Amino acid sequence: MPGLNDVLAVIMGGGRGARLFPLTQMRSKPAVPIAGKYRLIDVTLSNCINSGIYRVAVLTQFNSVSLHRHITSTYQFDTFHTGWVQILAAEQTMESEDWYQGTADAVRKQLFEIKATRAKYVLILAGDHLYRMDYAAMTDYHWQTGADITVAVHPVPRHEAGRFGILKRQANGQITDFVEKPKDPQVIEQFISSDDPKRPLLGSMGIYVFNVEVLIDLLTGYPHYDDFGGDIIPHAIHSHNVYGYNFDGYWQDIGTIRSFYDTNLELTLSDPPFNFYDPQRPIYTHARFLPGSLVENSVLKDVLLAEGCRIRCAEITHSVVGLRSQISAGTCIRDSIVMGQDYYDIDRHLHTIPLGIGPNCHIEGAILDKNVRLGEGVVIKPFPRHTPDINNELWYVRDGIVIIPKDTVLPAGTRIAPD
Repeated sequence: MPGLNDVLAVIMGGGRGARLFPLTQMRSKPAVPIAGKYRLIDVTLSNCINSGIYRVAVLTQFNSVSLHRHITSTYQFDTFHTGWVQILAAEQTMESEDWYQGTADAVRKQLFEIKATRAKYVLILAGDHLYRMDYAAMTDYHWQTGADITVAVHPVPRHEAGRFGILKRQANGQITDFVEKPKDPQVIEQFISSDDPKRPLLGSMGIYVFNVEVLIDLLTGYPHYDDFGGDIIPHAIHSHNVYGYNFDGYWQDIGTIRSFYDTNLELTLSDPPFNFYDPQRPIYTHARFLPGSLVENSVLKDVLLAEGCRIRCAEITHSVVGLRSQISAGTCIRDSIVMGQDYYDIDRHLHTIPLGIGPNCHIEGAILDKNVRLGEGVVIKPFPRHTPDINNELWYVRDGIVIIPKDTVLPAGTRIAPD
């Protein structure tokens, strides 16, 4: 029977991340902070470690400096451990001068490095999803069924069919049909897989296990196939044994500003849908040596509060407050994500507005990226849902959510609100 030492995990480091802009203005999608102290890539890497898969390659391309820094400073195995987390960045070679053109093309361009590991199986993963999954159970299913390719599948409601690859599966688990992100209602109806009125479809999670020989044959035999979901999988179901592994736990694709915002705020609830407190399968991140947060004469309700913060005489409701956040007296924060700071403002005399949120501010329905400086009396209020995108010099609006980009300075008295 094969073992997990035969498995290489390959994590997609993300493309331009246009739907998460401006959070991806200076970083790749997997490097976007989540839950106050983590980055999205931490979830997938932690799933690998908790599943006993210790050989991991991360394929990176756009805005990858902060992602590289986080991975190399966080995921270091000791001398007596055979595991490693390796970064495979897009590069020009004698064979190709192009960047990655899609998920399959990214893996194709790194086949030399994949072959060098002598792995017998390759586990393809995305670096921007929030879920907790035992990949060992999925690889066991792959081996037991004798599959050439295994696709992780998840129940999907009708209205979200256009976001996923939708598939049909036989009683033995073999996939017989696959369509990528269908928009036609008649096509969607042909893929109804269950009697569940809320989630009648089966969607691909973008997680695959390949026998390495099959992966190599498909990528080299079809060099114009650039994407797994759009090209490789629909072709392979007619020529190979492709099975669907069922996963029905919590899973969220953090693909848009709205999904990022809603997912973070769900974590502030007393019974959040995703549990960061699981002692058996923890989510790892960069180790920081920060003091406990200091809260002075404030009212906090449904707040996810990270370390190293100082909050003075403030009112915070249903919000995420990230690392090292500084919130001044008289400020009210509601339904917002405050990502915090990368450092403390030691040289305050160099800036007229210190790091953090100044006194007497009102922040509602907003995302404040790292290291922002808000002067006294700044007011931010949400716009109506489905408001067309607004691009301002200092702020953005996406689906009604106001976003203050990283390192932005908002002068005292700034007001951002619908007319």
